[in-house]
Amino acid sequence: MDLTSLRAKYTTKGLDIKDLNPNPFLEFELWFNQAMDAKLTEPNAFSLATVGADMMPSIRTVLLKIFDEKGFVFFTNYKSNKAKQIEQNPKAAALFAWLDLERQVKIEGNIEKISTTESLKYFLSRPKGSQIGAWVSHQSQVISSRSLLEQKFDEIRRKFVKGEVPFPDFWGGYIIKPTKIEFWQGGQDRLHDRFVYELQSDNSWSISRLAP
Repeated sequence: MDLTSLRAKYTTKGLDIKDLNPNPFLEFELWFNQAMDAKLTEPNAFSLATVGADMMPSIRTVLLKIFDEKGFVFFTNYKSNKAKQIEQNPKAAALFAWLDLERQVKIEGNIEKISTTESLKYFLSRPKGSQIGAWVSHQSQVISSRSLLEQKFDEIRRKFVKGEVPFPDFWGGYIIKPTKIEFWQGGQDRLHDRFVYELQSDNSWSISRLAP
């Protein structure tokens, strides 16, 4: 299939350095709120890239659940493929693609587990079905059929039908602590505006314009 004629025109007014907050987390918060105001589908969805010891990159979509000036938090099974790669190489990249707004945000940095207390707090906030799902899904492992998965779900649901679902010790959160955050705004004639914040040794952030 030839896709060379498939293209979109970017129509936004562009982005200038004077428009940016010197704090990248506050700039991200602004962009994220604008993505929510635009009623985009799952604006907290992002692509997470990791690389394990075999040096083969892997990418998948996860959901951002917490962010502040410490970093960006998502939750997963600690026995999943992504968790194994993170253990081997605790660095990651994330990409938020808000294409309806002609925007992207790219994050690079170090990644580590959050505390059990923080993970438990989020786990208890989840709907009961999602709590049971964390117990049922041995993420990334081969399964013989969906019916087996549903059978296990029913077993766990019946087991805890009258009580709280316990917190699984193989599940929890990771935080990406960024060293770079890039804001990308589409521009006419492919002259996109790109600004990258880079963490300095004194924990301040520099801002540079990048060529599109």
